Amino acid sequence: MSGSEAIGLESGTVRVVDYDPRWPVLYAAEARRLAEATAGLGLVFEHVGSTSIPGMCAKPIIDIAAGYDDPARLPEYIAAISAAGYTHRGEQGVPGREFFRRGDPRAWHVHLSWRQSREWRGKLRFRDRLRAEPGLHAEYAALKRRLAAQYPFDRESYISAKDPFIRSVLQEGGP
Repeated sequence: MSGSEAIGLESGTVRVVDYDPRWPVLYAAEARRLAEATAGLGLVFEHVGSTSIPGMCAKPIIDIAAGYDDPARLPEYIAAISAAGYTHRGEQGVPGREFFRRGDPRAWHVHLSWRQSREWRGKLRFRDRLRAEPGLHAEYAALKRRLAAQYPFDRESYISAKDPFIRSVLQEGGP
C-alpha cells in the first residue's frame, strides 16, 4: 500500500474526503518509523486528528501527537524528528506545541508537546470523545464538510471556524 494513494493535500487548499480504512495502518507504520528515529528519547506517539476517528471524513493528512516527559530535552526531540525528514515549523500559534510537517504535498503532521500539557490532553480527549459519541461524530463531520465547502482555499479560516465546536467538546467535563 502506498501512502501517496491515501494521503496528501496541496498547500493552500482545504479538501475533506471520506474516511479511508488505510489511515490507521499508515499511522502505525509512520509511528514505528518515528519511534525508531527517536529511540532512547522516550517519546510517546498517538494517532490524533480526524484520520484517527473511524468513519470520520478528514483532510487527507495523518496527524501524530508526539508526547514527551522531560521539557529540558525539547531541543533533542526537535532535532530527532527533523532528522526523520520532518520540517520544523515552530509553535505555529499554539503555545507549548512544536509543529512539524512532511511530504509534498503535505501528508504527515507531528504535534510535539509535553504529556502533562493541556494541549496533549486536549488532543486525546477530543479524539476519544468523537470515537465514543456518535452524535458528536456526526455533528463534527457535518461541520467539517460545510466549512471545507465554504473555505476551500483558506485553511486558517477553516481551522478557526472549527474552534468553537472543539472548545465546546473539551469543556464538557474538562480535559
